[in-house]
Amino acid sequence: MARTPRRSGGTASSRGTSRDRHGRAIRSAVTGPRLPLLSTRADLFESTVIQAAEYLKDMWPDELSDVTFEIAGLPSEVGASGGVDRWLTIGAERRVILFRLPIERMAKLHRADDLHRRMLVESCVFRAVAELLGKDPWDLAPDRFRHLH
Repeated sequence: MARTPRRSGGTASSRGTSRDRHGRAIRSAVTGPRLPLLSTRADLFESTVIQAAEYLKDMWPDELSDVTFEIAGLPSEVGASGGVDRWLTIGAERRVILFRLPIERMAKLHRADDLHRRMLVESCVFRAVAELLGKDPWDLAPDRFRHLH
């Protein structure tokens, strides 16, 4: 007995359907319906940059309202000092570009856990913004680090 292919009712486009090309339903996430989705290092890096940038924009609204923050994998050329840059600031365009791979892979963390990785990324955002504004990074949020004195 020959099998006849089943067709779904209505018109189906190749995009936005709830079935794949083999007629099966779309699979669920690997983590299941009750667990949060897995985050990649790139997702965590981006989230940390966004949060640090928003914090700084709240602290310095007049100076940073028109500044854009971007994330790139690697710089396109060797830095002025002959090393690999962690960030690039373009004052005329009001842009801060953070290079994820050099920040993550060239860091010498004394403890490689999520907290210290987050602190590393935040410090790079602070130092890049300080470079853009011509300020000391510690002056950008003095109350945030008051407990360290």
